[in-house]
Amino acid sequence: MGPRSASIEHVGTGTAERPIARRGPVTVSILWRVFTVNAFVFGLAVFVLIASPATVSNPIKLSELVALVVGLVVTLAVDLILLVLVMSPLRRLATLMGDIDPMRPGQRAPVSNWMSTEMITLSRAFNTMLDRVEVERRESAHRALAAQESERLRIAHELHDEVGQTLTAVALRAERAAGELPAQASALGEIVDTIHHSLDDVRRIARELRPEALDDLGLIDAFISLCLRMERQGAKRVLRELEGGLPPLSPEVELVIYRVAQEALTNAFRHAEASQVRVALRRAHDGLVLTVADDGRGLPDPMPAQVTGLAGMRERAILIQGQLEIDSAPGGGVEVRLTVTANDAVQ
Repeated sequence: MGPRSASIEHVGTGTAERPIARRGPVTVSILWRVFTVNAFVFGLAVFVLIASPATVSNPIKLSELVALVVGLVVTLAVDLILLVLVMSPLRRLATLMGDIDPMRPGQRAPVSNWMSTEMITLSRAFNTMLDRVEVERRESAHRALAAQESERLRIAHELHDEVGQTLTAVALRAERAAGELPAQASALGEIVDTIHHSLDDVRRIARELRPEALDDLGLIDAFISLCLRMERQGAKRVLRELEGGLPPLSPEVELVIYRVAQEALTNAFRHAEASQVRVALRRAHDGLVLTVADDGRGLPDPMPAQVTGLAGMRERAILIQGQLEIDSAPGGGVEVRLTVTANDAVQ
């Protein structure tokens, strides 16, 4: 005889075995639940009338009329309370449908055996719809972000290979001309300085479009390079708490973690008016956690239109099934925390 499982047992029949599915709990239709409630209430009312010594005269007396009205009100009240209990799962499901947040995946309608068959079917259909919506949203976000990164890479290469080389050639010619024309050396020197500054800007933009350190050196070194660059640009201190021995990450997950940190640092430097920012990347028991926290003024309420990177960070977190949390208090700074589980992060 084969092994037993929680839901199927095998019964020997000569040389073959056939699975016999165990019957689960029997559920009752909401129609029969409502009918049962009404039958109980009406039956109880009839029993009370039979057992009580009350009588109805013809014509009816005032005291008898009051007793009948009170009995009717009590009967209707009991019926209403029982119907509210029967319909409460439907009301909770309707509330959940209205509260679903597309930016916070994972919310599902509860399903239990004591529900009616219609409620179980409706809850399961709603959960299936949410599964499809989240999968399609994740796939569409993946395609959109992949196209965005591809375009970033193309523009970065063009800036580096074409614009950068052109500016370098112009700078060399200007330096040579300055040596040949002493009278114009000062003006040509200013032109050379301007070209070098422009070349530095082009290289910076190219690095921001596509982090070469991430492709060449790995996530930790890319974080160090990012923090140093932000310090130079913003003249603010960036505290680094980067833990080694991180689990192996797929290139997609590494890129999402880097982009979330980059966007959080940019927001802190541009909008937070912070004196310092802390960047931490640590290994957790079930994955890793990225934290970017500043000591600035916090997020305003309502959110200004220029702080548009928050939606982009949430989209990227959804792409790798990570959990993004943003904590803020007026005057208490902002903390962005991205949690990635090991199953989603490992290659």
